[in-house]
Amino acid sequence: MINYAELNIQKFLSVLNKCWSINSSSKWTLENPANGQCGVTSLVVNDFFGGDILKTETPDGWHYYNSIDHKRYDFTKSQFQHEPIYLDILSNREEAFSDTNLEQYNHLKCEIEQYLKNL
Repeated sequence: MINYAELNIQKFLSVLNKCWSINSSSKWTLENPANGQCGVTSLVVNDFFGGDILKTETPDGWHYYNSIDHKRYDFTKSQFQHEPIYLDILSNREEAFSDTNLEQYNHLKCEIEQYLKNL
């Protein structure tokens, strides 16, 4: 059994980088694996660490990320050439799901859980 309470956020980021794929976002590429992963990633991060889902507006639409213990974590900011201007607007799971779908969410969550079991 994995003790998620002891899961380090930085270690989780490295796991995400290994688990993102075309199955978790149709915008994924080898050159930009975080591309299109913000909604699905914010949901899965919320599952593992709790906290809040936040959003900010970008030229391409809403960008979702997390607040854990009142600290901002944007696991997908590497998709952008320039870091977004964070407005830290409180969002929710329903809005973040508007950026993904159940299949992508289930795929990413299962991949991460499987990867963590093998650590």
